[in-house]
Amino acid sequence: MIDHPTGWLRASPWVADLAAALGCFALSAPVAVFTAYRHHSPIGWAIGGLALACAPLAARTRRPVPVVVATLAVNIAQILLISFPGGSPIPTVVAVHAVARRSDPRFAWRVTAYATAAIVAASLIREPGLENLWQHLAVIAGMCLAVASGDAARSRQRLLAAAIERAERAERTREEEARRRVIEERLRIARELHDVVAHHITLVNAQAGVAHHLMRSDPDHAYQALERIRDTSRTALDELRATVGLLRHGDDRATPREPAPGLADLDTLLESFRHSGLGITLERTGRQTGSPVPPIIDLAAYRIVQEALTNTRKHAGPVPVRVHLDHRTDALRITVEDNGTGTPEAGSNDSAGTGHGMIGMRERAKAAGGTLAAGPRPAGGFRIHTELPLPAARKDLTS
Repeated sequence: MIDHPTGWLRASPWVADLAAALGCFALSAPVAVFTAYRHHSPIGWAIGGLALACAPLAARTRRPVPVVVATLAVNIAQILLISFPGGSPIPTVVAVHAVARRSDPRFAWRVTAYATAAIVAASLIREPGLENLWQHLAVIAGMCLAVASGDAARSRQRLLAAAIERAERAERTREEEARRRVIEERLRIARELHDVVAHHITLVNAQAGVAHHLMRSDPDHAYQALERIRDTSRTALDELRATVGLLRHGDDRATPREPAPGLADLDTLLESFRHSGLGITLERTGRQTGSPVPPIIDLAAYRIVQEALTNTRKHAGPVPVRVHLDHRTDALRITVEDNGTGTPEAGSNDSAGTGHGMIGMRERAKAAGGTLAAGPRPAGGFRIHTELPLPAARKDLTS
């Protein structure tokens, strides 16, 4: 659908060319008749010559240079046969305008100069002297105006095309950026849901096994395991509710939310795994800088430890685990390793990193600007090591 009134003419160039030829004839006919009458020339010849000069304009868009040659040939023939042709140079002016719109400016000016010189020279050969000086000046001015207006129209068309291209590129960029943000947000939410569900379901499963094992021999400890199942389930529901609330309310700051977990909650996390049977040893080395750990680093560190312990409990069972946090001035290094005999199953904490948990840990480390390596230990068990850069390191890199 074409909204602009002249859009249909732009869509059909031959229609626009035919309209230009007819319009040129209609506007030039009175001038040709008046000039023929003034010079006592046959009016029929003037009208016929004008029609013959306007006919090539029907192809001015597709063949601008041959059209200039054709109209110029008719003009020169009229000049040599019946003196100055009156309105006949007008088709040549229109043809020159078409050349200027579709050609290099230097080439268009050369074509205009040759055409103007040919018309003036033929007129001087037919009627030497300065009696028709004003007509010669009118032809020169008309030709210059035609090439100048054609060049201006060409420049405007190129600027408009460039503006349209920039607008389309900007629109595509916005759409691609919107799709990219949607994908990133979807992956972020998927990581959060996976960490919450996998962690708590693993703990519930382990505690349920303990309760089942102790139900007859030690009812008191079985009852404590059931209480932990209740607490773990409630915590899982709270975290799921917070995540779903984030999906429902988006960036509405008025929506109440729980603070994101971080290293400050690490002791509580480790204690929950200890109740599931893991023998966890926490080691802290190094000294923290005065500036607090950025939220993205804090959350990534917590989730990586959480997922590593979840995979250990799920695939290696209740085995000893060492969690080592090394606080450097430039980075936070985290190592989680166990000496379990369990072999990571496919799609989980494998060395190839094909499971959702491993993929999530790698994505979290990458999003925080760090790296993560995982693989089996030579002496048995599994080891996960990540290095997350701290603001001091980024400052040193930029200075």
